[in-house]
Amino acid sequence: MSREEAERLLLKVRRKAGEREVEKLLAIPHPEVHEFVCRAVELCQPDRVFVCDDSPEDLTHIRSMAVESGEEGPLSLPGHTYHFDGYFDQGRDRQATKFLVPKGDYLSPRLNQVEREEGLSEILGLLRGSMRGKTMIVRFLTLGPRHSPFTIPCMECTDSWYVAHSVTLLYRRGYDTFLKLDPKAELFKTLHSAGELDGRMISAEPEKKRIYIDYVTNTVYSVNTQYAGNSVGFKKLALRLAIRKAHREGWLAEHFMIIGVRGPGGRKTYLAGAFPSACGKTSTAMLPGETILADDIAYVRNLEGQCRGVNVESGILGILQDVSPKSDPLIYQVLTSPGEIIFSNVLVKDGKPYWLGMGCELPKRGLNFCGEWREGMKGPDGKPVPPAHPNARYTVSLSTLPNCDPELENPKGVELGGIMFGGRDYRAFVPVQQGFSWEHGVVLYGAGLETETTFAIVEEPKFEINVMSLQDFLSIPLGEYLRNYLEFGRRLRKAPLVFGVNYFLRHPKTGEYLNHRLDKHVWVKWMERRIHGEAGALVSPTGLIPRYEDLVKLFREVRGREYTEEEYEEQFSIRAKWLLKKVGRVEEFWKKEPEAPPELFRVLEETRRRLEETRREFGDTVSPEHLPEEG
Repeated sequence: MSREEAERLLLKVRRKAGEREVEKLLAIPHPEVHEFVCRAVELCQPDRVFVCDDSPEDLTHIRSMAVESGEEGPLSLPGHTYHFDGYFDQGRDRQATKFLVPKGDYLSPRLNQVEREEGLSEILGLLRGSMRGKTMIVRFLTLGPRHSPFTIPCMECTDSWYVAHSVTLLYRRGYDTFLKLDPKAELFKTLHSAGELDGRMISAEPEKKRIYIDYVTNTVYSVNTQYAGNSVGFKKLALRLAIRKAHREGWLAEHFMIIGVRGPGGRKTYLAGAFPSACGKTSTAMLPGETILADDIAYVRNLEGQCRGVNVESGILGILQDVSPKSDPLIYQVLTSPGEIIFSNVLVKDGKPYWLGMGCELPKRGLNFCGEWREGMKGPDGKPVPPAHPNARYTVSLSTLPNCDPELENPKGVELGGIMFGGRDYRAFVPVQQGFSWEHGVVLYGAGLETETTFAIVEEPKFEINVMSLQDFLSIPLGEYLRNYLEFGRRLRKAPLVFGVNYFLRHPKTGEYLNHRLDKHVWVKWMERRIHGEAGALVSPTGLIPRYEDLVKLFREVRGREYTEEEYEEQFSIRAKWLLKKVGRVEEFWKKEPEAPPELFRVLEETRRRLEETRREFGDTVSPEHLPEEG
């Protein structure tokens, strides 16, 4: 941008913002910041510009404007508010989310994408004039702890007070960081407009919803949507940008939760975990008696040979459905106590929020994402409208949780002793197993992570492979991503152990679940013991599995009950027939990916050979009594 052009654009900002806001902006010594705000103002044409400097006064102004504007409403408990998204704007929209890919560049054909110039023309056209009559709010934040090797500075321009309020709870405040930025530092940027609003302050044109990621300029564009997963650009949208940065620089940006697991003698061991939606990620992150450091996204770096991870965020955008005093007592306690919380797409009655599966009878009438709701009513698509949306959410600072890990803001992160990958596998994998090596675990449990989408004993099952639970967010070719992952582990002085978990194994004849939902705590404790060499294992064709005698002790210690040999036999028998089919599916998937690393096919072929040998000797289902002890 020429000096003349910069001065012309800055003059427009000055007219909209006033001297105080321009001073806040000019105090930041990064020309890209000024250019981004100026161009956003010129494009979106807001009536006013508000630059948040993270002062108590500015943050209070955002909270009050979220309610005053009508984007949020107050609830009876102090600090609690509610927000509604549109009927057709209730989740991440895969079809409307695309990468802007320059001519000559390549991304996997499995990813939604559009030619960059064509996509820019479309999204900028939708954003043009989208903020007339509204205020553009400028927020400065950091991904990862501040003053850390993990820190990525990021900024968002939005016309939604709800979005501006949400990022206060979800991310670290970054204005002070921006004041000290190197003028050449890499930034992540988001430009969002809720677009035209209806009388309930809800995006009125969901058919024009677009969420485009421009990795050339590290920019996320979002329009005609308010749902946080589409409008808060620093969640899964910026994860796509971080993956490219991590690939260039040799670290990992992952869809990870991180928990601190307590071991003997007061020891704490940190484990990360990747799970597709509805596969047990949140319930693992919130295990009672352990601490939570991250619930969604983590950056992982090699610091002096150690594998260390941080939470990218400092808050939770959590799913409310089935959160009850019995299933999630810690979260339920927070959600029913005074404090700053945003509830979205719940049922509101007499100043109280209600959600599905909260453990009490729900009102027959109230206010929800459809408007005035009553039991039995149907929505604009003719479908019955539930009291609250199944994807209703809560937004809260992580520090509010009594089990928040004290290392959350450690600039060096925490050392990861293990990484687990878990999918919804009704037929094949045992509840928990350990990879033979970094390569073996990453390939078989991570690159081969899949979720069974249907279970019917008499029907052929359907599966969806979701590599590392990250596939929707990958912005580099899958083969390159996996190669980087494998190389990352090899460069560590001590790589984390890699585990595969499966909470959804069913009986092959009755279809009943073989795992109780609380059993996962035992599997996690076994992993912690394995990391410190305090539990034995049996050698199966797909990994190292627990010995019965170790699980007996852990079930008494963790669950306070006896664990039977019959349970062990059902849960840890090796289902060779189904496992061979799994290996075949994973192999076929990766054959379609250019430049998949040869280690992947070697690990899969070695696994197939071990399974075939075991099957020839013992049949389709192999009892753990036939497996040898670990050497």
